[in-house]
Amino acid sequence: MSEKTLQHRIDGPDDAPVLVLGAALGTTWHMWDRQIPELTRQWRVIRFDLPGHGGSPAHAAPSIAELADRLVATLDALGVERFGYAGCDIGGALGTQLALTRPHRVTSLALVSSSPRYGTADAWRQRGVVIRTNGLDPIARTAPEHWFTPDFAGAQTAIVEWAVQMVRTTDPGCYIAACEALASFDVRSSLGRIGVPTLVVVGSEDQVTPTTDARTLVAGIPDASLALVPGTSHLAPVEQPAAVTELLIRHFSTAWHDKPGPGSPAAIGAAAPK
Repeated sequence: MSEKTLQHRIDGPDDAPVLVLGAALGTTWHMWDRQIPELTRQWRVIRFDLPGHGGSPAHAAPSIAELADRLVATLDALGVERFGYAGCDIGGALGTQLALTRPHRVTSLALVSSSPRYGTADAWRQRGVVIRTNGLDPIARTAPEHWFTPDFAGAQTAIVEWAVQMVRTTDPGCYIAACEALASFDVRSSLGRIGVPTLVVVGSEDQVTPTTDARTLVAGIPDASLALVPGTSHLAPVEQPAAVTELLIRHFSTAWHDKPGPGSPAAIGAAAPK
């Protein structure tokens, strides 16, 4: 695998339109496992791991733009021209970047637990300092309290342990680079240029990307709608898989803008879902 591509997995029919799923910082494509059985009835689903996460080689990417370039290179290598995109957390930042810089590629967008600007640059840089000093273990141990509601974490100890291990096995240098990428990411003034139908999904209890961030996205993106998932924290696709799956199916089944460029063939992902 080249430094310019990302480890990926494909599920679903070869001839179906493509839906790309982007994972959260510190997670792998497995955070979307519970969505796959339903989504693959209509879509060819492509998931990918961020650099140094899961099976992706540890070639650090210092900006969201660089991550987007690598994802596009991965999709190019697969022959995928147009696609729907759903991303959670940093995966949402990637989707926003793609919609702004590759508008001809993205047919429809879902931003889950996302923000036009994630926290403050200082907070991300401070996290980098913590990791350089102590490794990822402190971040891993506190991940469940940021990702899940206390009730869910208390009841689902196996998922909590899975979450901790996922962060713990991430490459520290790549995690720090992702923190730097989020520190410099701010698209608040550009949201009006996002030209595809966009669903913004947020858990009502999310403290990482709170509902105020979601409302900023909806207010700024011309064709956007808000879906609030009650009693849910930041990793909504894991905590409330059925609710998030239903929202994604409804959105991507109805809001699929497909305008291939002049002379472009009916590329993979170009047909609207039936």
